[in-house]
Amino acid sequence: MAQPGQKAGKPNRGPGGAAGNRAALITAAREVFAEFGVHAPISWVARRAGVGQAVLYRHFPDRQSLGMAVFEENLRSLEELVARPDTTFDDLIQTMIDQLVSSKAFFVIMQPTAPDVRFAAMVDRMTVVLDSKLVQAKATGAIRADIAVEDLQLGLDMMAAYLSLSDTPDRAGVAQRLWRLLRAGLGGF
Repeated sequence: MAQPGQKAGKPNRGPGGAAGNRAALITAAREVFAEFGVHAPISWVARRAGVGQAVLYRHFPDRQSLGMAVFEENLRSLEELVARPDTTFDDLIQTMIDQLVSSKAFFVIMQPTAPDVRFAAMVDRMTVVLDSKLVQAKATGAIRADIAVEDLQLGLDMMAAYLSLSDTPDRAGVAQRLWRLLRAGLGGF
């Protein structure tokens, strides 16, 4: 009988399939953690990806490394989004909210227990992403001029923390309510 996270067996991709294995593991991690939560056995991720646990640990030595890889993908998609000239502050925030709603577990995984250079670098990149559209929103009057990017990050972190702890079936609705509250504080209406 198939266990949670299991997919039909796939042929061994061999050494030449390392990039494909890594991509499959990241996709599987996103799915398994969204479906079963942050504490789902990572062996389920390997099964869902169609690889053995040795392949999983070769790419990701621990749960946090796997979470960082998923977060890296999310961050890259946000960087691509803000690079487009037609992207607004609201487009960016809505995409981030969508990521938070679908990636409940990753806020928990992404809290390093000790200083982590990789995590700090991602936070720096996220600051650049947020600031690029915050500057535009402030210039148009959509956001108060005294709001700093750190204020926005703090609000989004609070929203992510709440969503990571909430078991509500209407996560998307709750996320939108939280954003409306935060947006009102930013002067965005």
